Amino acid sequence: MEPERQSRVEQLVEEALELEEKQRGEFLERHCGGDESLRREVESLLAFGKDADNFMEASALQVAAQALVREGHAPQGQEESGQVRSIGPYQLLTKIGEGGMGQVWLAEQAAPLRRRVALKLIRWGTYDDTLLHRFQAERQSLAVMDHPWIAKVFDAGATPEGQPYFVMEYVSGVPITDYCDQKKLKIRDRLELLIKVCEGVQHAHQKAIIHRDLKPANILIQEIDGKPVPRIIDFGLAKTTTPQMAGESLYTHVGSLVGTPAYMSPEQCDPTAYDVDTRTDVYSLGVILYALLTGLLPFDARDGKKQPVGEMLRLLREEDPPRPSRKVGADRNTSSATAEARGTEPKQLVSLLRGDLDWITMRVLEKDRAQRYGTPSELAADINRYLRSEPVVARPASVSYRLQKYVRRHRLAIAVAGVLGALLLAFGVVQSIQLRKTTRERDRADRIAEFMTGIFKVSDPNERVGNTVTAREILDKAAQDIDAGLAKDPELQARMMRLMGKAYRNLGIYTRAQLLFERSIKVGSSAVGQENRGTLSAMNDLSWVLFQQGHLAGAESLQRKVLEAQRRVLGPQDPDTLGTMDQLASTLDQEGSHAEAERLDREVLEKEKRVLGPEAFSTLATMDNLSVCLAHEGKLDEAEKLERETLDIQLRVFGRENLGTIYSILNLADIQRDQGRDEEAEMLFRQALDLEGRILGPNQPETAETRYDLACLLARRGQIEEALSLLRQAVDHGLEPRIDSAMEKEAYFNSLHSDPRFAALVAHAKERAAAQ
Repeated sequence: MEPERQSRVEQLVEEALELEEKQRGEFLERHCGGDESLRREVESLLAFGKDADNFMEASALQVAAQALVREGHAPQGQEESGQVRSIGPYQLLTKIGEGGMGQVWLAEQAAPLRRRVALKLIRWGTYDDTLLHRFQAERQSLAVMDHPWIAKVFDAGATPEGQPYFVMEYVSGVPITDYCDQKKLKIRDRLELLIKVCEGVQHAHQKAIIHRDLKPANILIQEIDGKPVPRIIDFGLAKTTTPQMAGESLYTHVGSLVGTPAYMSPEQCDPTAYDVDTRTDVYSLGVILYALLTGLLPFDARDGKKQPVGEMLRLLREEDPPRPSRKVGADRNTSSATAEARGTEPKQLVSLLRGDLDWITMRVLEKDRAQRYGTPSELAADINRYLRSEPVVARPASVSYRLQKYVRRHRLAIAVAGVLGALLLAFGVVQSIQLRKTTRERDRADRIAEFMTGIFKVSDPNERVGNTVTAREILDKAAQDIDAGLAKDPELQARMMRLMGKAYRNLGIYTRAQLLFERSIKVGSSAVGQENRGTLSAMNDLSWVLFQQGHLAGAESLQRKVLEAQRRVLGPQDPDTLGTMDQLASTLDQEGSHAEAERLDREVLEKEKRVLGPEAFSTLATMDNLSVCLAHEGKLDEAEKLERETLDIQLRVFGRENLGTIYSILNLADIQRDQGRDEEAEMLFRQALDLEGRILGPNQPETAETRYDLACLLARRGQIEEALSLLRQAVDHGLEPRIDSAMEKEAYFNSLHSDPRFAALVAHAKERAAAQ
């Protein structure tokens, strides 16, 4: 569309929108005269109703999606002069949309497959070079892409009259923002859906395709098996980033605007720009993110109405949008409805958006594209970091960069008032905020330092032989002093109790670990609430200590309670939630509920591979646990295959001297022992024992338990003297807290009882365990 005609269409659309619908016909008759092409263009844009800011290349599929949602079916199309009702094997059923470039029909394909498809047909009688290039580019763009989140192209050709067309997947979904509001999806669920969209756009970029018209109407959501699935459609404005081939020409003329103003990047709305790159799609994803979070566009007026196109373009070039949290909190009339659509309260929504989500959104909406995320995958990665409660890349921006933005926004005011005064004022504000933050952190650091200094004063060094202090003594001193030492900071106190509980647990001193975890839960519940992430983690730690002590029923009950809260507060795919599910599966497995344990482990494994990745530490730990469960069910071959796969990944990703690798070696040894392959099992036990001695030390509970397993195997093979030596070392160095339950569950240990030395050693171990 030429600039003059574009300006005329824009003016007529804006003026017609101010009139009632019954007055628009007379208005267009008066102002369009005999220019039927101009009138059809304006009418097609007005048909969008609420989305009239799409004043250029209109999305035909947008009309389709909206009509199908509102009516449950598409409106009946009208045949135009020369229009046929079938094209090759495609029977045209209903015209479901019409835009600036062509029509989209719902069609029935008869051969070679029978299915419903969407057939896009270039507008009748409009075959200028620019439109033809753009139409051909769209079908070529779709043809080179193959991604689950992008609508697929099936066929292409031309009618006998010469009208080009292409056939694509029929998408009857709902625009992403409408779907999220209708389903009242929480912020987390909306972000997870946007991550999938980012993956689809990244795929297009990898195929050298820039969409240039990303907006909710071009991202439709279907439900497949009850789960939302995005489909990116309408590549009618797409641009290739690869060099033009011989005989081709660029189809975007300098001086013309293409796209939807509300979702266009600043560089895209510059008619003189010729170097628009993939970061323009990143900006459009940022506008969609803004709408998903706030229910409004960045430059919507306070009453929620869209700005006129001219004003929208000016704001886009010259102003920065308000942060999402400020946008939601600014208007009490709309904030309640916005919060309700996101399953929360207005104050909670503002609090949720303030911080990391503000930073992520404002970074992706940077006017300077060099300051944005470079790719959709970088945006998705930062959203994933937020969902995992990890530090995000977008926060914080440097002081110098914020000052540069301040200068750019207030160029005239700074010139009048003086550059120096403005800089000093901004610097003073930033430093004041930083000082308060530093003071708070310093006070907390002082409390930690004072507490740590106190716990190392175990006794007067002059009274100690050799002047040595053991880690156990330090830990005991800390446990005694923690109530008084950190009483002024209960949140920190709860965290330190949990850390010390973990230390006792790692030493195998479960009764003291249990006491500290219980105290951490009590203090944390009072300080930050029982459903705080840290409090729930402490409850999970407590359940694992109960499990280690053999209190399986109590462990299962607590794990189910924690899991219910985590699913509600953190979401079903949060790493903490998945970790609790995995622990519950281990408990059920020990209780003999192998089938339910296997089902849970498989569910966790599928989610962890998708959310964390197939090589993440937690994913590999779940593969280990599933292998153990399969072995307990007697599925030894399947268990061995899975454990070997796990071990191969552990060795490749983490190396040999890694605890996860050692656990995989031990699990594989157990499986081979159960299969009767004692020689192979012995080799693996010795390998694991050597690695544990180097990494953990020879006197740790884990090393002692491996000695015990190897001793049992050697005794069964008749190597009594070495077995006795290993078992004595195990009892002397940490096995006693576990010896009772371990020996009861190992049936093959009975072979050791024929030698009275083993019986005496076992009795000694049980006495020490009881004393502990």
